[in-house]
Amino acid sequence: MKAWRVVVIALSCLLLSGCLVTFKEPLPDSDPAPKGLLGKWTSTNAWGEPMNLELTRLGNNRYQAVSYFRARPREREAYPFTVSHHGDRWYLSAKVPAQFGGHFTIAGFELTEKHELVVYNLDLEQINQALGQNVLTGEGFQTRDGDGVLIDTRMDQVFKYLDDPANSDVFVEAVRYQRLAKAK
Repeated sequence: MKAWRVVVIALSCLLLSGCLVTFKEPLPDSDPAPKGLLGKWTSTNAWGEPMNLELTRLGNNRYQAVSYFRARPREREAYPFTVSHHGDRWYLSAKVPAQFGGHFTIAGFELTEKHELVVYNLDLEQINQALGQNVLTGEGFQTRDGDGVLIDTRMDQVFKYLDDPANSDVFVEAVRYQRLAKAK
C-alpha cells in the first residue's frame, strides 16, 4: 500500500477510491486533542488486513499518528498532525507528501459512545460541486492514483461551508477504529 494511503487511512486522512482533497492552508488553529483520542487503535482495511494506529502527543497541541499493518509491525509510517474543534465538529490536519502537492489535508473525526474513533473524509464529488457553484475555489489535479482537488479558499470560508448543516453529506466515513485491548 502506498505510504500516502496509509497516511490518509491512518488519519483518515483522506483517501476514498484514490480521491484526495487538499488545501493550501492548514487548520488555522490547533486545539488540545479531545479526551480519549490518544492511545492505540485497531481496524481492518478494505482488503481485510488488520492494521494498528497509535496516536501520541508530540508537543503543545501537536500529535503524531503511527500506522502499521499487524502482519508487518516494523513497517511503520509516522505523520504529525494537529486537531481543531470548530462548530460541532472535530477536525484534523496533516501535511500531504510532496509527490501529492505538499499541501494539507483535512478530515473530520469523532469519538463515539461505543469508544470508537471514526474518521471522515471529504467527498471529492461534493467538493467539486461546491467549486462549480463558486462556494469554494480551487483546481483539480491528477496523480497516478486518482483525481484530486486543491482548495485555495480562505479557511474561514471553508469552515463556513463545512459547518453548514446543509453540507453534512460532504463527509463520508473513511475508517472506524476500536480501542486496542491491552495485552494480558
